[in-house]
Amino acid sequence: MDNKFYIVATPIGNLQDISFRAIDILKSVDIIFCEDTRVTKKLLNHYDIQNKINSYHQHSKSAKVNQILNLLEQGKNIAYVSDAGTPGISDPVGKLVEVIVNQFPNENVVEAIPGASALITALSLSGFIADNFIFLGFLPHKKGKETLLKEIIESKRTIAFFESTHRIIKSLEKLANLGFQKDRKVVVARELTKKFESIYRGNLEKVINDLKNDVIKGEFVVVVEGYKVKSKKL
Repeated sequence: MDNKFYIVATPIGNLQDISFRAIDILKSVDIIFCEDTRVTKKLLNHYDIQNKINSYHQHSKSAKVNQILNLLEQGKNIAYVSDAGTPGISDPVGKLVEVIVNQFPNENVVEAIPGASALITALSLSGFIADNFIFLGFLPHKKGKETLLKEIIESKRTIAFFESTHRIIKSLEKLANLGFQKDRKVVVARELTKKFESIYRGNLEKVINDLKNDVIKGEFVVVVEGYKVKSKKL
């Protein structure tokens, strides 16, 4: 049975950041599922992709999951795209993939079409060691947030997380108030690959001041240098 569920990475801003293979898949599948049809239509229109489109997001009910499973049972090919970047990173498709894998345990139904990722883009330009890093996704609003911030302060590994417009400065200030090392570097990336892409670098105090003196819009990726334990001089 020729059924595939393609996880297709799409641009995080610049619409040219998509692979030829991804475009071919989006054109050839029987239907495309996405987080927000309005967002995805902009991409499809840009590449003249005229295909069926349907939504699947964090509030989708079990009927939508059953619809997708039934289509795969019928031998249909499906593509899934998130609003931006690589699906499965801070979006709802992870649970859907788990269901599909369990439904078709002996078939390689799920296939990933790699591409852009805000996380990897930010890590690559940070200048920090990224062969061993920790990703925290979006920090929680309240419960558990302080615990994660303390983990960041104590971590010897590079750490990356996402943050929103309304919470970026508050989160960084909270990090500073909890005892973040003054000589430790931070990189904050805003609107990656878009027209108003901004990269803020330096110690935490400098980055916070730079953000306060700029127009704060969009989503942010924060990359924190690993804590280096200073050796005691004999």
